[in-house]
Amino acid sequence: MSIIYHISTITEWNNAKQKGFYIAPSLATEGFIHCSNENQVKGVLQRYYSGKINLVKLVIDTDKLQAPLKYELAPSVNELFPHIYGPINTDAVIKIIPI
Repeated sequence: MSIIYHISTITEWNNAKQKGFYIAPSLATEGFIHCSNENQVKGVLQRYYSGKINLVKLVIDTDKLQAPLKYELAPSVNELFPHIYGPINTDAVIKIIPI
């Protein structure tokens, strides 16, 4: 089992649970959902979520994902990040951690 993480809001997650899948806005604008490895979460929170409230960290079991997963370079930080190319099926999310 491999684990990756995605930051969302509790409202977005609650909506996803009702639908059975989660879609981040980046899926429509960039073609994938941004995720992180455990050691990347802190930097992502500092860079993109500073001052935001009601955040949750989705803990995703990559073995359960139905959409393709690719690791791709983020040139701004020169690191490989996991990207999900489709909706996240909610049963792949094995835990929700309030931030």
